This record gives sequence, C-alpha cells and structure tokens, in this order.
Amino acid sequence: MIHPSALISPKAKIGKNVSIGAFCVIKGNVEIGDNSVVEEYCLLGATNQLTGEEPLVIGMNSLIRAHSILYAGSSFGERLITGNRVTIREKTIAGKNFQVGTLSDIQGYCEIGDYVRVHGNVQIGQKSKIGNYIWIFSYTILTNDPHPPSNVLIGARVDDFSIISTHCVILPGVRISSHCLIGASSVVNRDTEEGCIYLGNPAKNIGPTAKIKLRDGSGESAYPWTRHFHRGYPEEIVKKWCK
Repeated sequence: MIHPSALISPKAKIGKNVSIGAFCVIKGNVEIGDNSVVEEYCLLGATNQLTGEEPLVIGMNSLIRAHSILYAGSSFGERLITGNRVTIREKTIAGKNFQVGTLSDIQGYCEIGDYVRVHGNVQIGQKSKIGNYIWIFSYTILTNDPHPPSNVLIGARVDDFSIISTHCVILPGVRISSHCLIGASSVVNRDTEEGCIYLGNPAKNIGPTAKIKLRDGSGESAYPWTRHFHRGYPEEIVKKWCK
C-alpha cells in the first residue's frame, strides 16, 4: 500500500508488496526490495556532492521507521531495520539483517557485515569497518579524526562477535578484535586482544571474557555470548554456534 501523500519518483524501483507511509519522499535513485515497509515522513535517496550516481538499494523484508533519512550510494541486504529518525549517509554498505536504533547516525563510507545490532543514539564515523554479529549499545561513538579538525580520516574497526557497551568512545584507527567486551563508559585508544575485557579511560585489559559468569545461577560463562543468546538469529546459524 502506498499512501497518496507520498512523493515517489517514477524512476524508483519498488518491489512487490511494499508499503510506503504518508509524506515520504522516494527519489528516482532508490531500489526497494519486496515485502518492505517504509513508515511516515522518510526521505530515501537523498543526494549531495558525495553520493555520485549509485542508487540506494534496500533489500527485501526491510522496515524503515518514521522520519529516517537514507542517502543514495548506500546498499543494504535483506531485513534492514531502522528505528525512528535514523540517518545513514552515502557509501554505506551493510549486509543482511542490519538493525540500527532510534536517532543513530552513520556518517557514510562505512562497511558493515551481517547481523549487526546498533542501539539508539550511536554515531559511527566515516570509514568505520564493522564485522559480523556485532553489538554496539547506546551513546557509543566510533571516531575517525586523529587530530581534529582535519581532513585525515582513519576509521575504527570492530571484528566479529564483539560487544561495545553503552557510552563508549572508540578512537580513530583502533581495532577491536573479535569476541571482545568493551565495558560501559570506556575510551579505547589502542588495539585490543581477542576475547578480552577492556574497561576504563583509557581502557585497559582486565582479563578474558570467559571469566564473566551468567547471573542466572548456572555458573556458566557469559561469553562467548553465542552459547546462550540466540534470539533473532536463524536456526542454521544457531546450530553452528551450538556445535
């Protein structure tokens, strides 16, 4: 269903069974996959001097919530889900089942893998590289300018299965290795070791994530989190985790 107040370019490629809400603007450089929902007041295909001529591609079964702005030149796999008032700038390439929370801002030229979860009020700077099965919690910032203000941009990198807790700052060029846990309100100014906990300002290695126990009385390790948290992940993936 397409609301009569929506402004949709005749050049836009709209898939089957797509719902577009009131007062949306869908420009001609947009491709929306089947069974997707675009809620009210969204702008899809925004352009500037950096977008170039590449389209905005949104995979099937996606949900774009109200007041979100997605720029041309970006591409998303199936089941993209945004919160309200999300901004995703040009040249952002994300895999399938990317979820980004309300008021988050992705500054473009980013590479994002599959099944990445970004909570609300997160800012991801240009040239960030984010792997697969990542969790980034609210009010975290991935920075990219080593000596602001400048034209030098060095994006942070987050490897598979890592978790960045709320209110963290990741400094330019820092690599968060796989299976790391960055504790709340930490400032990470150097590369991390795989499977370790980092906490503080500046963040320090306080040991392996395996030492953290679930608070459910089982005595089991909380990490790797894939052993016990499976909500929202396909059965075939969970089976691999459980082997």
